[in-house]
Amino acid sequence: MQAEAKKKENSRIIDLIYWGEDYFNNNKFENPKQEIEWLLCDLLNYKKNDLYINFEEIVSQEKQALLKKWTKKRLKRMPLQYITGNTEFYGKKFFINGDVLIPRQETERLVDISLQCIEKINEPNILEVGTGSGCISISVALKRKDARLLSIDVSEKALKKAKENSDFHNVKNISFAKVDILNELPKGKYDILISNPPYISYNDMQSIMIDVKDFEPELALTDFKDGLQFYDRFSDIGPSIVKKGGWILLEVGINEHPNKVKRLFESKGYKNINFLKDYNNDKRVLKVKI
Repeated sequence: MQAEAKKKENSRIIDLIYWGEDYFNNNKFENPKQEIEWLLCDLLNYKKNDLYINFEEIVSQEKQALLKKWTKKRLKRMPLQYITGNTEFYGKKFFINGDVLIPRQETERLVDISLQCIEKINEPNILEVGTGSGCISISVALKRKDARLLSIDVSEKALKKAKENSDFHNVKNISFAKVDILNELPKGKYDILISNPPYISYNDMQSIMIDVKDFEPELALTDFKDGLQFYDRFSDIGPSIVKKGGWILLEVGINEHPNKVKRLFESKGYKNINFLKDYNNDKRVLKVKI
């Protein structure tokens, strides 16, 4: 790799930015500068602006060696968040690995809407299905210390990562449990049920980005069917698990998926069904009143 040979022994931040931009550009990445900026920010614990404020700073040989390892992983299209082992969600840091889905900015709307729904409820009981990294539940719990949350997942490895994040943020009001929602129900009734379930159909899985398909957990992406299995289950168990007057809040996919989900709930007799849009003005959260 000729680009690597150009790195000086005493490389400054700006030297590494130029090197990385050239490296990723030569390897046909769409946003080469953003790639190297992301890696350097995590490597040096800097914000993007800090890179340029401190552009003359010398980067240690040890950190340069780590950066080299990271760039090689990225060349294989491993997501940046998995390379660095963390990402930001709702203004907080979350640790992630290949056992959990990478939190997306669009999913922050699910947190916003959850907080709105429980705004006037004292000590609300909340159930999150498919907690993954725990980013949704933890974000809600940090804003509502009086809430009681049960966060469930079918994956023990995901639950381990969620607990790690909960401990990191010193959250005391979440319980975690391994539950297969398709075949069993947790005890009790809840004011809201929150979920970002697997909603990519098995057919669509074949055409999604390599970064996603080859690295993110398949179990968190698809139901191995039509992308509607979890929504069908939620529509069946809604009155059994959510208090009357409570809400089911579900992230939905793109294109025709939101309307398919809505029709499914309508077919089960639900009347109060609304979509709320994300920051890109796309239908993102289905809000169903029990």
